[in-house]
Amino acid sequence: MIGKYVGYVDGQDRLHGFLSGILHDQLGVRQRHPEFRAFRLNGSNEVYAYEEKSSRARVICKFYGPRYGWDRDKAARTAYQELESLERLRGYDLVGSPHHVIRPLGVDRDTNGVLAVEYYDGEQFSHAIRRATQHGDDAHLYWRLKALAYFLATQHNRSANGHTVDFDVDTRYFDGLVSRLRKNDKIGQWEADELLWLRDLWRDRPRMWGDRQVWLHGDATPANFLFGHGLDVAAIDLERMGRGDRMFDVGRVAGELQHAFMSATGDRHRAEPFIGHFLWEYSCHFPDRHETFASITSRVPFYMGLNLLRVARNDYVGSDYRRRLVSQAKRLLRAS
Repeated sequence: MIGKYVGYVDGQDRLHGFLSGILHDQLGVRQRHPEFRAFRLNGSNEVYAYEEKSSRARVICKFYGPRYGWDRDKAARTAYQELESLERLRGYDLVGSPHHVIRPLGVDRDTNGVLAVEYYDGEQFSHAIRRATQHGDDAHLYWRLKALAYFLATQHNRSANGHTVDFDVDTRYFDGLVSRLRKNDKIGQWEADELLWLRDLWRDRPRMWGDRQVWLHGDATPANFLFGHGLDVAAIDLERMGRGDRMFDVGRVAGELQHAFMSATGDRHRAEPFIGHFLWEYSCHFPDRHETFASITSRVPFYMGLNLLRVARNDYVGSDYRRRLVSQAKRLLRAS
């Protein structure tokens, strides 16, 4: 079990009853007097893993209440929205091996807006990246990227519809990032103006408007994919799922790879073979692999730059590294 052990759930706690119901009704575990050990997990929300002591059955719970100042209705709406997103994506036959979207198990409005989901025993994408950046295990990361490319291509292709993408959605997100960076004095006005000018150049390119909408993961970061045996991949955390350009997910993965190698090794070029491998593997799941590769590589610089700006806005990023992130984002955005 990954996480910090924090104790047992009190038998009189409402959460105990919620977990007991899931154990019995959803997991089919008949335990007369269940006892649940709690483990605090790392994540953007209050996320815990619970393990029933005797059966070793495990459940993951995300609590939305703290985020919304204990506004139970708002927390519950967010929890139900993610539950519906998980169910919707699972409806594209993304269940089991090799492509799996985590199974939602229930929501309880009155227990801090909690969403319960199944536990998936797999390697986190971030761990595979660290094996390469810190231990030189490039082969392992190449294999994991092959599996992730297969998963995302399958998700995107199965969920594509007849509507063309609205690139303005992504440029508005770009504008918001630039605005926040400027407002918090993390970039100067001249730099903000340059980024918005580069954005306009991308808006004028027809290729940014021509693809079909797909269901996006929406937050394709290293924390949100787990790897099992072979090419097995599980997606978690679909809170930001929505319709859009497949490149939003693809570019997020590529941008996260570049960020990981920049921060760990100081060398932005170190990520390039892995990014190229990921894009090539993604392209192989289309009728014309070479045409697809040419299309996505012509669009991915915008989305990689977008992701580096997303990372740069965070307060935990030091000023020197932030400058490197913004400089690399501009370098990518200048690509023709």
